[in-house]
Amino acid sequence: MPSLEMRNITKTFFGKSANQNVNFTVGQSQIHALLGENGAGKTTLMNILYGIYQADGGEILLDNEAVLISSPKVAISHHIGMVHQHFTLVPTLTVSENITLGLKSPGYPFVHRRSLDEKIRSLSQKYGLEVDPTALVSSLSVGQQQRVEIIKLLYREAKLLILDEPTAVLTPQEVQSFFTVLKRLRSEGHSVIIITHHIEEVLAITDCVTILRNGINAGEVVTSRTSKEELSMLMIGRKLQREQRQPVLCSQDRTGLVVTDVALKDGRLGPISLSIAPGKIFGIAGVDGNGQKELAELILGIRKSQGGSITLDDVALDALGIHKRKNLGIGYISDDRLSDSLVLDMDLKENMLLKLQGNNRMKRYGLLDRKAIQACTEQAVKEYQIKTSSLSCPVRLLSGGNQQKLILAREMEGSPRLVVACQPTRGLDIGASESVHKVLLDLRAGGCSVLLISADLEEILELSDDIAVMHGGLLMDVIPNRDVDLTYVGLLMAGTRPGGMQ
Repeated sequence: MPSLEMRNITKTFFGKSANQNVNFTVGQSQIHALLGENGAGKTTLMNILYGIYQADGGEILLDNEAVLISSPKVAISHHIGMVHQHFTLVPTLTVSENITLGLKSPGYPFVHRRSLDEKIRSLSQKYGLEVDPTALVSSLSVGQQQRVEIIKLLYREAKLLILDEPTAVLTPQEVQSFFTVLKRLRSEGHSVIIITHHIEEVLAITDCVTILRNGINAGEVVTSRTSKEELSMLMIGRKLQREQRQPVLCSQDRTGLVVTDVALKDGRLGPISLSIAPGKIFGIAGVDGNGQKELAELILGIRKSQGGSITLDDVALDALGIHKRKNLGIGYISDDRLSDSLVLDMDLKENMLLKLQGNNRMKRYGLLDRKAIQACTEQAVKEYQIKTSSLSCPVRLLSGGNQQKLILAREMEGSPRLVVACQPTRGLDIGASESVHKVLLDLRAGGCSVLLISADLEEILELSDDIAVMHGGLLMDVIPNRDVDLTYVGLLMAGTRPGGMQ
């Protein structure tokens, strides 16, 4: 008997349909994937189930009984819990305090914290979610914070767990540990819904898959009876067309990016030296947090180097601010679009202007030209296939993938000479990732120097001419793509060079 059934769910935003007569069923003790492109309506459907949104039509049944879920509090009362893609923890509180936040625990208002800690510790061990209840959340890794979010739901006796893009922020090692947790939850009688666009993960861990495309049902399959090719077709409606790196004749009159002995005072980076010729992609692999973002921000001028130099086509950047560097033709795709790249309450046109406000094409008689801004944004939406109900729609209402496409469109304006791309496909589905790869290869073909920083080793191997590995703020080695040995790369990512030298 199904534990959950959603029938004919319909939801509209700003006149655009996000879900249209969607049906979704999850059985007991089942891991069920909700698969689809960015903007396909996956998160909207689950926000309706969790009570964040109210459906315009349709019904929800739990164990064959119709229920009205008007808020997350009501969802929790029905034993439904949700972990969002961006966690909702209070960093200054302990793990235990976060888990019990908002609950009247025994002894309230003078709770017995030690006994609560013990209960949480026991619960975490039962499901393989080991974490110290007394630790401050701010001291935890992203993977550990995710564990806290799951324990918080289990503590509230959730039986159906909704996990929104749960692996988007995890390292490959953390992903494997996370899969073990999911299997434990299933064996203990819980049902799990994973919102995702990663087909490999779907095939590795789930029992069933429901696919949404453009807000409607595109199919439902048993995982053991499907394939990557079938899921790709159902998800994007066509076969993938992978771009291939073609030989590029480098410009002889330009030097591209040259970084020499840059470092940070706090020791988190460097000294580092590298060069990227015009028409080349220089890929940096490594586990997040090993100085990759600091290097990108040094090149952009967000951080200041302790010594060394940075030049772009023989122009020294060291004394220049961020705005002047961008005016020289530098594009930047940050790994944190919400904090670094977008103003969420502003619309698409206003966000396009964040880099282009000084561009003469956007001005008329010294003032901003609204028609030019409108035309530029319309062109970006069309060229990058950004799904939005309106150019006046607040960016926060776009899916993560469509937000990333908007950033790409803005940063690629004006034929940049250097693009610094940090995790450019993080959170993107396979179709959108394919589009980003094409953009980067087109830039390369046009003579742009590209610094590609990615935790996705397959992406690095597919796109890069030269591959470096960062660990502990240092470049461990630089290898031409044709000479790459994956075992060697893995050792470098772990901080080990052949011969045992650290």
